[in-house]
Amino acid sequence: MLHAVIMAGGSGTRFWPESRGSRPKQLLPITGGDSMLAETIGRLDPLIPLQRTWIVTNAQQVEGVLAACPGVPKENVLIEPCARNTAPCVGLAAAVIHAQDPDAVMAVLPADHSISPNEEFQRSLRAGAEAASVPGVFITFGIPPTYPATGYGYIQSSSLAGTHEGLECFTVDSFREKPNQETAEAFLAAGGYFWNAGIFVWSTATILDAIRIHAPELMSGLEKILPAIGTEGFQSAVNEVYPTLPSEPVDVAIMEKVAGVQVLATPYRWSDVGSWKALYDEVEHDADGNVGIFAKGGTLMAEDSKGVLAYSSEPQTIAVLGMEDIVVVRTADAILVAPRDRAEEVKRFVTRLMEEGRNELL
Repeated sequence: MLHAVIMAGGSGTRFWPESRGSRPKQLLPITGGDSMLAETIGRLDPLIPLQRTWIVTNAQQVEGVLAACPGVPKENVLIEPCARNTAPCVGLAAAVIHAQDPDAVMAVLPADHSISPNEEFQRSLRAGAEAASVPGVFITFGIPPTYPATGYGYIQSSSLAGTHEGLECFTVDSFREKPNQETAEAFLAAGGYFWNAGIFVWSTATILDAIRIHAPELMSGLEKILPAIGTEGFQSAVNEVYPTLPSEPVDVAIMEKVAGVQVLATPYRWSDVGSWKALYDEVEHDADGNVGIFAKGGTLMAEDSKGVLAYSSEPQTIAVLGMEDIVVVRTADAILVAPRDRAEEVKRFVTRLMEEGRNELL
């Protein structure tokens, strides 16, 4: 059976001041609709029912996660006592699912991406599940690049490995880190490169075998948790063992070490919506390039202004006069005004607030 594991523990500091420790990007209506987590879950329907949907989050965010997706069984929300990167996250989820369904195939996806249309995304999941049903096969989703992006990792492909649901899978030659502009342009010119979407599909047996071989320290910790799966002592076991697990991304711990990795060329529109600037690029604008995002109602009044992004999750009127290419974000206790091309630098405010001990704004 196909299960979905949604990673929902990130902090989303590039969306300050709207994003906070207990209210990160994935729990916000960033694109103006539901929270990104709720949209991610909705994107799976009806392919993967809520009973086979799992969410991995942290203790600070669990209340918000449960509120954002009330249909997901509470026992399907796995709580990390601390951040240990994606390899332990994947390993814990795989162990829990495998204990219930030894033949399971699991799709691993971030909670905070924008993908459309849903039908093509589900087609990719079906294709990935079909390919990953073969023991020892690891599927990663690759986005055909449309420009020489420097903010994404890349996947270099080689020969055609197979076709599933009409979609091509290629053998992975290498994973490449975020490139500089010149290298990104070379990737695009060469062809055969994909943006790394951070979405994976594999059987639980395959990933657990790989962890056993390539990440023995992680497997040693998981084996201490295994006896508690399905018992009242499960969370206590996780709380005790999880902080001792090595903190590594699954790409480094597993994917770069194993054979049998294939990249599936995806047919859908994708964005990781990583910053206020990326959000502006994702949504529709008016004739002057202005856009207001007000999930609960509001208005952008723009006069003699172009390229403005205004955002508030509460009813609000934001008026902008004589400005170009700026971001205005209003919350109950903070306002951000920044040039749009410097919007990713809001992390500087997060760092400053931490240094000043102003935790009420974090």
